Amino acid sequence: MRHRRRGRKLGRNPKHQRALLRSLASALLLTERDAEFDENAPKVKGRIITTVSKAKEVQPLVERCITIARKSLSAQDAADEFGTPADRGSDEYRSWRKSNEWQKWNAAIAPTITARRKCLRLLGDKQAVSVLFDEVAPRFVDRPGGYTRVVRLAKPRLGDAGTQAILEFVGVRDRAIQRSVKPEFDDPSQADDDSSADETPEEDASRADDGAEDSTADAAEAGE
Repeated sequence: MRHRRRGRKLGRNPKHQRALLRSLASALLLTERDAEFDENAPKVKGRIITTVSKAKEVQPLVERCITIARKSLSAQDAADEFGTPADRGSDEYRSWRKSNEWQKWNAAIAPTITARRKCLRLLGDKQAVSVLFDEVAPRFVDRPGGYTRVVRLAKPRLGDAGTQAILEFVGVRDRAIQRSVKPEFDDPSQADDDSSADETPEEDASRADDGAEDSTADAAEAGE
């Protein structure tokens, strides 16, 4: 019995589990690649469809990779100050390699290289790591966590009727809550009419009683 055992086995041995999670995480990241001339282009960017159990199991792996990449962006920005736009192998590039600027760039870029190697060990796909650091991580630079969501689908999977779910990045197809705005009037009379319309029934009843008393007093004065 698997009491207090963390995670899901997914009907696979440990090596197969790790391979499956790496494949799903890389597939989600590769949907953000530039696939304009790719024959196997993704239908929707930033989204994959899988079972609920697999989506919940791969979600922490994707979140961890994005956090590692996001924290290394500051080192990348610091290294860009000492970089050079020269092509690799040119004379300008060779002179830059022998200067003190390269020493500063090498020291500043070290945390980014370490983060890339760590993500490469987690994902096992160089293209997915490049997309992670170039496309996905800069998008969540100001977000401390919660980069993905799992949305259940009502339609089950054909064949075994497994419950399907969507694993996607947040920030693209979020549900925006629209708040009603109180209208503004240029004419003060319209504002008075609007304020009278907002009165409660008790206020309307008291106003009617006051009007009735005034009319009774006027009639008594007229009779005298």
